[in-house]
Amino acid sequence: MRNIKPVKVGECVLDGKHIYIQSMLNVRSDDIEGSVQQALRLEAAGCEIIRAAIPDMEAVRLIPAIKEAVAVPLVADIHFDYRLAIESAAAGVDKIRINPGNIGGMDRVGEVVKACRARNIPIRIGVNSGSLEKELLAKYGSPVPEALVESALNHAAMLEHFDFDDIVISIKSSDVSRMIASYRLAAERCPYPLHLGVTEAGTERMGLIKSAVGIGSLLCDGIGETIRVSLTDDPIKEIEAAKDILRCIGKRGGVKLVSCPTCGRTRIDLIKTAKLVEEAVKDMDKDITVAVMGCVVNGPGEAREADVGIAGGDGCAVIFRRDGSQRKIREEDIVSELLAEVEKL
Repeated sequence: MRNIKPVKVGECVLDGKHIYIQSMLNVRSDDIEGSVQQALRLEAAGCEIIRAAIPDMEAVRLIPAIKEAVAVPLVADIHFDYRLAIESAAAGVDKIRINPGNIGGMDRVGEVVKACRARNIPIRIGVNSGSLEKELLAKYGSPVPEALVESALNHAAMLEHFDFDDIVISIKSSDVSRMIASYRLAAERCPYPLHLGVTEAGTERMGLIKSAVGIGSLLCDGIGETIRVSLTDDPIKEIEAAKDILRCIGKRGGVKLVSCPTCGRTRIDLIKTAKLVEEAVKDMDKDITVAVMGCVVNGPGEAREADVGIAGGDGCAVIFRRDGSQRKIREEDIVSELLAEVEKL
């Protein structure tokens, strides 16, 4: 296990004991009401830390408006202008995301640190393979993991120069293998909490796959304190995907669905049935496993760890429970009967 330096973001403590789900507003930064409404939807969906782009002074108005509407911490995403970070801190933001190296000289870094220290606001250093410093590209030839980690630690050193260590680090890449290797190296070299993500991962299908591989691999290694599944889509889908990743590796509770891929033995519409059951149980707060299996071959045997499930027959199915009890039902009653059993648990 890593020896993590705990960092507090609002009421969230980044110490490895809980993996926090993040997302980012994608409403225009000058649309205050739209941003507030999206923040409310994200909070309701289970987002635990929300980030908002602050591209100009006008956008700083987002901070008090969102803070008044939601209880989850808010992160200000800052690039280039150190004054935006200072004003965001004064406006009550819970964390600043910035690259100290692109806001000017050390005097400006010092001003940001001063503003953050006065209000106990941590700083997240965000390194991206697409914006690596020219000197590191020249040194390494490409944005290899060693270059990305060196960049992150160089930025951290700028904050450490002012005796500031409320630091979170992210080292993102759209290349999954590079992202994994970079975070593993960073975990070896620094004690700071790590925010995981595959940047520019793509639309829902490939973005989810890339994120599941990248984020999931690192979490299974014990690396990562916060995560964001980046999708070119509604950010609500990022929250759903993040929950699913955490559930798959045992980091979150909720209903786990197992279902067989079907074969020539299947005699019921298992694909439709599995989708209906999945939709019905996705938000249930029950730490159970539900199985939807196509036949007796892949029924109670392969799904023996399920708390409840069905095994399809010829126009019918058998409901089985972990206690060994079984009963036969009609195909048209599968979903309703299975969900009734789930509700009993």
